[in-house]
Amino acid sequence: MSPVPPAVTLADLRREIDRIDAGMHALLMERGEIIDQLIAIKRSQATASAFRPGREASMMREIVGRHRGILPVDIVESIWRVIIATFTHVQSPYTVHGDISLGGAAMRDVARFHFGFVVPYETHDDAGDVIHALSASRGDLGLVPVTAAGAWWRGLEGPTAPKIIARLPFVERAGHPAALPTYVLSKPIDEPAIAGDVHLVSAMLPEPAAGLPQGWDIPAHAGAALLVALHPGQSIEALAQALPPGTGFEPVGSHAPAFLLPPSDPSRPDPSRQGAS
Repeated sequence: MSPVPPAVTLADLRREIDRIDAGMHALLMERGEIIDQLIAIKRSQATASAFRPGREASMMREIVGRHRGILPVDIVESIWRVIIATFTHVQSPYTVHGDISLGGAAMRDVARFHFGFVVPYETHDDAGDVIHALSASRGDLGLVPVTAAGAWWRGLEGPTAPKIIARLPFVERAGHPAALPTYVLSKPIDEPAIAGDVHLVSAMLPEPAAGLPQGWDIPAHAGAALLVALHPGQSIEALAQALPPGTGFEPVGSHAPAFLLPPSDPSRPDPSRQGAS
């Protein structure tokens, strides 16, 4: 007869938790040491920007895609977002500028969920003020609601103007704690275009349109100005054929496509479940 294993006690489980916590802390410190090396290499290569939005989006897809268990995926996403944002701030200090025209609380949730509390956060009355702040900064980030009023994206036209580099949230799902659709803006960065990215174009019609063109993703519009999202397989040339002659076009950025979490995702806990730490 096999011996009966001793019963696991609360003290045993808490010791295991302490062991895991110590291991997580050690790994974070190890990550910091690697970031130190990364900073030295970037300084020697005179790299222009610490931001790598395409890599960040890919990391978030992998993290959320492999997540399992009772820990809410919201917490996992936020932890990694704060780790990424904070270590980026260590590499090259920056401030996040938020357009609060659609509500200060909603934009604060977006900023804190994705960038934490170490990265400074400043608020502005509208998108134009955010764009102006970025233009005057060394390398800050701006947050503008996708549906902010007015043709704000026209301030992104021109090769040296700030550009859209990401769209939040990276992981879209029902009940997201920072669900306001938001563009992340920065001065132009040196990250190469990634296949599958969504490219954003400012289209200026010769006169206000009676209706929007069918078959195109238009996240925002104001009068004769359209912000058009070109998905893989779509081109400015094809868009030009769908819009009136004389329409002007200017690229204003790009972003990785959102990762859509299925509503039946097993990592979301049962609300009736009671937890303890």
